Amino acid sequence: MKQVKIQIPSLVENIRVVESFIDNSKDTFQIEDDIYGNIMVAVTEAVNNAIRHGNKFDKDKNVLLSLYVDKGQLQFEIEDQGTGFDYNNLLDPTAPENLENPGGRGIFLIRHLADEVEFSNEGRTILLTFLLPNAAPEAPKVSTTNLSSDHTAA
Repeated sequence: MKQVKIQIPSLVENIRVVESFIDNSKDTFQIEDDIYGNIMVAVTEAVNNAIRHGNKFDKDKNVLLSLYVDKGQLQFEIEDQGTGFDYNNLLDPTAPENLENPGGRGIFLIRHLADEVEFSNEGRTILLTFLLPNAAPEAPKVSTTNLSSDHTAA
């Protein structure tokens, strides 16, 4: 498994650094355009949440972004230094009473763009998994044995 990590101070301007990180990863790991847009939106939204809600814009707190590349999948892990949150009790932004709310759609969006989303560390860490569309399944290892050692030339 290959991995790349960056750490950024909690400044909204650093979203540009995250975008560059994703762009460089696209080139380095040949990420297809099919999922590139989903990755860009979901990861930048998760980092933005970490800066705004997790670290409360405290420039002395950092956000750690890690990329893990494995067969058939990419995983982005975003971790903040905040107090965490209850990720199991989020309002449904599609409920009629929440449609007018100006926020509350970020995690909903992330969950729809990534193939898998896992929270840990009391909500301070989010792991986004993206399955690679053209990843060839690992071929089974086939052993070949020469059963005949009797070769004669004609």
